[in-house]
Parts: sequence; structure tokens; C-alpha cells
Amino acid sequence: MQTSPPLLFTAGAFVALFIFISLYSFLSPHPIPISFSFSSSPTDQSRTFYDDPSLTYTIDKPISNWDEKRIAWLKLHPSFSAKTDTDRVLMISGSQPTPCPSYEGDHILLRSLKNKADYCRLHGIQLFYNTALLNPSMPTFWAKIPVIRAAMLAHPEADWVWWVDSDAIFTDMDFFPPLTRYRAHNMVVHGWPELIYEKKSWVSLNAGVFLIRNCQWAFDFMDEWASMGPSSPDYEKWGKILTSTFKDKMFKNSDDQSALVYLILTGKGGWRDKIYLENEYYFEGYWFEIVGRLENISARYNEMEMNGPAVLRRRHAERVFVSNAKQRDAQLRREKGAIKRRPFLTHFAGCQPCSGDRNKQYSGDNCTEGMYRALNFADDQVLRIYGFRHASLLSGNVQPLPFDYPHVGR
Repeated sequence: MQTSPPLLFTAGAFVALFIFISLYSFLSPHPIPISFSFSSSPTDQSRTFYDDPSLTYTIDKPISNWDEKRIAWLKLHPSFSAKTDTDRVLMISGSQPTPCPSYEGDHILLRSLKNKADYCRLHGIQLFYNTALLNPSMPTFWAKIPVIRAAMLAHPEADWVWWVDSDAIFTDMDFFPPLTRYRAHNMVVHGWPELIYEKKSWVSLNAGVFLIRNCQWAFDFMDEWASMGPSSPDYEKWGKILTSTFKDKMFKNSDDQSALVYLILTGKGGWRDKIYLENEYYFEGYWFEIVGRLENISARYNEMEMNGPAVLRRRHAERVFVSNAKQRDAQLRREKGAIKRRPFLTHFAGCQPCSGDRNKQYSGDNCTEGMYRALNFADDQVLRIYGFRHASLLSGNVQPLPFDYPHVGR
């Protein structure tokens, strides 16, 4: 029996499409997943916590058995459950849903977002930048908790969630937190034990940058943390408790940072055993003591590369940035402290670049100039991959880099 031409054409087109998808999936660094399931209804075997109608992303209803739910989801998605060299990290940052009062404030937020996007791209991690207030009763510094909670549910593949304030700038694009150091802990924050337990200072740590593990402990902890915030009927009471506990606290309302210090100081809830106080590197560093040293730091790095092996000056593709960064780290170790590494994160706490409602001890020029210096310092580390650098840390102009830089053309 002779096959009709339309049927032959249809069959040929299907075969050609199948061959194209197969070849593309093999050659592409991001293969196309091939699936021929047309059913939108989950089977009993494929059901996850997402199919539970009682699940809510809002903070008013606790999450239970998250570790088991997450494991079950990972089993259905084995590509995410496979062992890797490092834990999966999701970075979260954000800003207010409305424009800044000034164009410069919006511009600085854009530059800060680019800085985080650059860092995440170079290190192969995801970035979620939020501009929505997910819980109107938890504004300002409390707004991060509902966002982190929702992101943990949206990203069960992530082992860690990394909150970074919008006014914190990555100034060492090479460095990545030593996650293996934190295996026994569920939260990492920049802080000093002696300032917590002896001085009882509300600035003994900084809650604007922290890592929190995607686990049931984190959900329970955030519920406790949020119970001290403005969505709680005990908000006013907690303001009085925190103000009386921390004598250097200058305002009466309960804030996220004082609340976190209080939970660690008192041991309330038993949370502190799982919170790591990191102070061996600039997990986030005070901008005022950093920005004036950036030119000198650049000069010392150039000196290290000039006197070091030629591989440090060799041009490379952006996709192999991490391996090149490891070579610089190895050279820093060989220097045995003679050259200090760049500060990892420079935090412009108190500058309020969007609202302009900065701490009165800082001038607008100091904050704005400092942020541009830090942003361009970081941007030079990215632009070098593309063959350029800024003419100076306060210049928007760039200049091409000669071959074998910085050995020539400094």
C-alpha cells in the first residue's frame, strides 16, 4: 500500500525535529529536557508539597516537616540531589517597590544590583532581587524575613540562602565563603562574641548580610525572630526589652539586629548553638574604614601580579574565572600575609543611598563618593576580563589594558 505524501511529510518532520533536539541537547551547555508527558495533573508518585492546598508562602502559617518535604522533592529531581563540589546557594537582595527620591539614588541601586549580578554570574549562583513588600506589616529591615521564607519554598534545590543588603557591595570578586567551615551550623553572620556577651552591644553583629541554611531549623528560627517584629502583638514590649538590654541602642523600636543579638545573648529558644559568628574575614565590613584604602589595595595586588608567575597576568575567558581566582588565592597564601586580601563585602550601613536619610555622622559626599569608589573597585575586577579598567575609582571613563598587564603600562 502506498503511503500518502502528507503522512510522509509529517513523519519526516517529526524525525527531523527529534534529531535536532537530540543533537542540540548533546552540544548545548544547557541541554533541552525532552519530555512527552502532556498531562498537567500530578500522579501520586510525582506529588510534592507544592500540591498541598494548605501550603502558604506567607509568614503567618508555620511550615512543618520541611526537611522531609525537601528530600522528597529532590528525589523527584535527581539532577539537583546529585553530589557537587559545593553546596547550592541562592542569593537574595532587594529594595523598595517605589522609586528613590533622587535619580542618583536609583542609579546607585542599579550599580549595586549589577555588582551582585556580576558576582553571582562569576561564581555560578542564582540571584533573586526582590522589589515587592511581601508583608506590609513588616517593612524596612524586617522585610527580608518574609522574602527569605518564600524563597526557601520556591527553591528547594538551594542548600543555603544568602541575604545581602542592597547597600552592601562585593569588593573581592575572587572570594567565596568557606561553606565547609559551617557544616555544623545553620546560620552565618558577621559578629564578635566578646561584644555580645561582655559589652552587650546591639552592634556586636550585623544582620544586613547572612547565610541561612534551607532547613526546618531556619523556618522555626525565622518564626521566632519575626515574633519580635512589627507584625507581632508583642512588638512594643520587645522594643522596651531590647532597649533596656542594650544600653547603646539609640532608638526604642524593636529591630531585626537587636532581636538577633538578644536571641544569641540570652540563648532563648536554643538557637545560638547553630549560629556561626564569622570574624576571620570581611563577611561584611564597615565601609568607613575600607574605602580610603582601596587604591593602595589595588597597587599591592598589581605588585603581587608583577612579581608573581606569569599565569596571574594571563588573559582568560570569563567562564574559567573561578580557576583563575584560585591561582590568585594561592599566590596570596605564598605571600604569607605580606599582601592582605581585598575586603570581601563593603557594607555602607547608615548611608541610605535611596532615601538619603543617612546617619548624621556621615556627610552625603562621603557616602556617595565612597559607594562609587567601592563599585568601580569591584567593577575593575570584572572589566579586566573584558580588557578594560576605570581611569580612576571616581571616574566613569574606562581605558583599555595592554597585554601582560600589570607588568607593562601601569
